[in-house]
Amino acid sequence: MIDESISQLGLAFFGLTSNLAPQYRAGVFKQIHEIVFHGNGGYDWYTVYNMPLWLRKFTFNEIKNYHEKQNDKVKNQDKDPNQKNLINSDGTVNTPEFLNASKDYKGKTSYK
Repeated sequence: MIDESISQLGLAFFGLTSNLAPQYRAGVFKQIHEIVFHGNGGYDWYTVYNMPLWLRKFTFNEIKNYHEKQNDKVKNQDKDPNQKNLINSDGTVNTPEFLNASKDYKGKTSYK
């Protein structure tokens, strides 16, 4: 006799298996956290948790793309050869540039 309740996949239901569920659950909570944290106060946890999946994925991808573009702008700004920084990338003071920038402030200052 063939058991009618078991599908061809070997499961009697459609859903996550018990060994994969914690990974997917952690992924969902991480995605919700990223939207709430990087949404700059525009979303609360309850609202994001109850969003339709397509909207939550869209929102997550838009925030991710925005931050990637911002990071690219910062990286490209650092590569600009015409820009002069007073502090090097390792955090030390760029002495020649600092001296050039401070030439205007060689006079007497007064504090009252």
